[in-house]
Amino acid sequence: MDAARAVRAVRPGGRSAGHTGSVHMRKPSPTRTRPDASRAHASAAPLRIAMLAPPWISVPAPGYGGVESVVSTLTEELVRGGHDVTLFCAPGSVSSAHVVTLLKRSHPDEIERSLYEVDHVAQAFDRIGSASGAERFDVIHDHCGFTGLAMANRIATPLVHTLHGPFTADTAAFYARHGHKAGLVGISRAQLVSAPATLGTIEPIPNPIDLSIWPLEERKGDYVLWIGRMTPEKGPQRAIAAARAVDVPLILAGVIQPGQQAFFEREVAPHIDGKRVRFVGEVTGAAKRSLFGHARGLLMPIRWDEPFGMVMIEALACGTPVIAFREGAAPDVIVDGLTGYLVDDERGMAEAIGKLERIAGRDCRAWVSRNCDVAVVAAAYERTYRTAALRSGSSGAAGV
Repeated sequence: MDAARAVRAVRPGGRSAGHTGSVHMRKPSPTRTRPDASRAHASAAPLRIAMLAPPWISVPAPGYGGVESVVSTLTEELVRGGHDVTLFCAPGSVSSAHVVTLLKRSHPDEIERSLYEVDHVAQAFDRIGSASGAERFDVIHDHCGFTGLAMANRIATPLVHTLHGPFTADTAAFYARHGHKAGLVGISRAQLVSAPATLGTIEPIPNPIDLSIWPLEERKGDYVLWIGRMTPEKGPQRAIAAARAVDVPLILAGVIQPGQQAFFEREVAPHIDGKRVRFVGEVTGAAKRSLFGHARGLLMPIRWDEPFGMVMIEALACGTPVIAFREGAAPDVIVDGLTGYLVDDERGMAEAIGKLERIAGRDCRAWVSRNCDVAVVAAAYERTYRTAALRSGSSGAAGV
């Protein structure tokens, strides 16, 4: 598929679930099979899991929403594995789990505003703490910013907290004060290099992807792809420079969030000509998978300590190699010469574009299957849940 056909195949928009209030909305649990998926986490009694998603965006996200997509993918696999999962989430969410929405509306434009996060977590803790008998939860899996971890010692149910962001001076100080209150899980080894030493050893569990809905595509088009938020650190301007240096078509895809328009107009828009450089906006669903699958390669010219980089996993799942700067978690994901290339700058990226045909798409997908397939990730989290329940001594149902 060439760049022009790829652009025509893109359709804007995504799925937006209806508002649920406090009604429990469930979707049918898929019956698809996957190698080892049914055996990966069925060795002990099922767990009752309280999955605490952020209050900002519905699960799964109708558009951009990295944490929400991770929560959705993991939750669906845990339900398929026989666990009893209750998803505390933003209104409009749909899941095979029991869905409980606590606030009257989602808050996509007020992310990290403490009022809504505290209200959401406090109501969830009230419900979790009041459950008794067979309704008691074995573990809370917290994806909700900072409130849940800070208050984890005020609820009897053990809590596992996934670190979704990078460590900064402020967040490192927070985790140094509160990290002992729960089981902590990182998402990459690169992320955990900056963790406070007082936290001890933290094991990373990568973000999951459901390979059954990301098909391998070995027939590649003529274009390279950049996808992400329109920010200087994500590097769309560097992707343009690298692609133009070797006269390869580039498709840019992503969301322009508030505050990013000026950068886009200054650094990106002047280069968009509809032929060699195209911008298709935010893409989701089948259009996104097609764009990834038919690309010769994904460009990741980042200049920040990105803790994971889900777009790299999505590309590799489709058999599309990744060329990335040696920043953040890229060295954790890219096996140089096997799943892509690690480079230092735009010149190195341009040179690597000429070597993409040396990378086998099946090798890219095989790496993802071994490390990030949702069955593998869910099994790792189940072990973490059972360890947390055992340490707390609160779980008779955990079968540990």
